[in-house]
Amino acid sequence: MEYKDYYKILGVEKSASQADIKKAYRALAKKYHPDKNKGDQAAENKFKDISEAYEVLGDKDKRAQYDQLGANWRQFQQGGGPAGGSYQSYGGGFSQQDINDMFGGSGGGGGFSDFFQQFFGGGGGFGQAAGGRTRTHRGQDYQAEMEITLEEAYSGTSRLINTDQQQLRITTKPGVADGQTLRIKGKGGPAAGGGQSGDLYIKVLIRPHPKFDRKGDDLYTDLNLDMYTAILGGETHVNTMSGTIKLKIPAGTQNGKTLRLRGKGMPHYGKPDQHGDLYVKINVMLPTQLNNEERNLLEKLRDMHHTKAA
Repeated sequence: MEYKDYYKILGVEKSASQADIKKAYRALAKKYHPDKNKGDQAAENKFKDISEAYEVLGDKDKRAQYDQLGANWRQFQQGGGPAGGSYQSYGGGFSQQDINDMFGGSGGGGGFSDFFQQFFGGGGGFGQAAGGRTRTHRGQDYQAEMEITLEEAYSGTSRLINTDQQQLRITTKPGVADGQTLRIKGKGGPAAGGGQSGDLYIKVLIRPHPKFDRKGDDLYTDLNLDMYTAILGGETHVNTMSGTIKLKIPAGTQNGKTLRLRGKGMPHYGKPDQHGDLYVKINVMLPTQLNNEERNLLEKLRDMHHTKAA
């Protein structure tokens, strides 16, 4: 039986930080995810390996236990396994009950390799506790991504996601944020021994919008405005996420001025009756082609202004 080096599987040093381990796992999980490698058995096996590795190294306590037990691997291998005993005889300082409890929280034994079954299972399989008592373990958590538009984030939407040969409809509430993770309880990996299934975690990714920038629940947009309306004031139209509305422009509006429209931003997540604000930045557009009459009028206006200033 081959020893599993989880650091090597994730491509990190043993001294790597928890953040580095998480970053490495995410990159590899995205690359080898079954949804992106349909029918590729090698990619599926790789995905299982990196998921198992992160199950251990992604948790500080489990990682510390793995590091300590891993140092005694050769003694374990030469001794033929615990044979119903405990790792205390190999200097690990853990009882067989400790070992069985070690990874029984969030990972579950159903998706673990033979290495884990034997190395941590006391010869009776990962599902056996001290004395041969059958233990149940929680299934593995799954992770997936869901891409939506800003309009869909505004109003709420749904997507169909395939996992373990089952199709799930994932629904988002209005106001969901970019990078927000949704937890679907019990829709992860099945558990061994009749235990509780894992959870499914969906990371929401919102595509960039051509007209709106989002900061929290506030939206930002630009509005091109002709010079005459900026000088004299008036009304124009501006696009919002809920449709086009009239916007009053004060006389003497300067280029770059930002107007605030209360309640025209994104809905607060979980509170669809409350919204952020929309900030409209004014870009004053100067005329580029003038006929003689327009030019003469502007020159007269300039001269009048200079005379008044003098």
